[in-house]
Amino acid sequence: MRGGAVAGTLARRLGTGDAVFVGLSAMIGAGVFAAYGPAARSAGPWLLASLALAAVVAYCNATSSARLAALYPESGGTYVYGTRRLGHFWGYLAGWGFVVGKTASCAAMALTFGAYVAPELARPLAAGAVVALTALNLLGVQRSALAARVMVVFVLAVLATVVAAAVLNPGLEPGLRYSGGEVDAWGVLQGAGLLFFAFAGYARVATMGEEVRDPARTIPRAITIALFVTLAVYALVGYSALTVLGPHRLGASQVPLADLARETGIGWLPLLVTAGAAVASLGALLALILGVSRTVLAMARRRDLPAVLDAVHPVRKVPHRAELAVALAVVALVLLADLRGAIGFSSFGVLLYYAVANASAFTLTREEGAPAKAVPVLGVVLCVGLAFTLPVASVLAGLAVFAVGVLAWLLKR
Repeated sequence: MRGGAVAGTLARRLGTGDAVFVGLSAMIGAGVFAAYGPAARSAGPWLLASLALAAVVAYCNATSSARLAALYPESGGTYVYGTRRLGHFWGYLAGWGFVVGKTASCAAMALTFGAYVAPELARPLAAGAVVALTALNLLGVQRSALAARVMVVFVLAVLATVVAAAVLNPGLEPGLRYSGGEVDAWGVLQGAGLLFFAFAGYARVATMGEEVRDPARTIPRAITIALFVTLAVYALVGYSALTVLGPHRLGASQVPLADLARETGIGWLPLLVTAGAAVASLGALLALILGVSRTVLAMARRRDLPAVLDAVHPVRKVPHRAELAVALAVVALVLLADLRGAIGFSSFGVLLYYAVANASAFTLTREEGAPAKAVPVLGVVLCVGLAFTLPVASVLAGLAVFAVGVLAWLLKR
């Protein structure tokens, strides 16, 4: 039956366009409104070099993930690929890093929404957003994909308006000065690691491999399109913010695009940016909850997480118990967590997750659709390298969480 699925499996209802917009909602919502300030503090006037390096890492990861997702069109992403290609331990470690790191990302996006809408009520609003979007996901993945499409179109329109106002405004005095200092290689690397947080959304397409029609064709196309559209948007926005605000003001800003909008002198533009940030945060949160819950389902199927989470709703064909568990964890983090720490911690976990993805892709044969060997090799080196250039607190927290995961693995056995 069309759109149907056997008991215990998810229904293949998403086409290429749906998958592209799910990826775009995760990437654009996460990065444009949150990552430029911290990255500019590290990279200074070389912010665009950090963006280019982050894009190279993302391309390697996207290529490896697309080839693996086409071969293994199941929920779980690198948890599945690592298990199949490298062994159960490496798959488990990737899944652990993804679930914990992306749960922190969910909290970060929810807190960003609350902070933009009403800073004094940020935490209650964030918790409410998690509950509302989880309810939307429980209604079915097609409704979630439609909501993601609407959100992305609105956010892209806001960003286009801001860029046009900055670039075409003859009264703005450029704040960018490239001649002020030498290249800080460590700062560029750290900036790339922080900006990579913004690109990680294409994983949502791979983790939803069980719900995509014709996955061997759809997944690689959707990941590639989403990645390059996001890179183009980021480059335009980053150039505008860096040119108008300059590296020091940009690095010091907590809301860089709102500051950019205020600099244009257009009275209604900051309000539009605030609305765009709120919608983008909701779009990112929607896609993040989708991806994390699918990985939780995959790990529960192999009993790496509690078996009670291995359930697919008989009518809606969604992993309802996994989604409810993720929502509870995110609400707890929203009430306790720090936004800045959540972003750094998430970047560490996701970079190591993709290191496993690239290592898995390295084992593919030509008959299995292997990419050029240089792609996964470069991906592993850059992922591990950027992970350990992140702020010390993020690295230590990430190592501690992975140590807990390894201990759980050993105790189980």
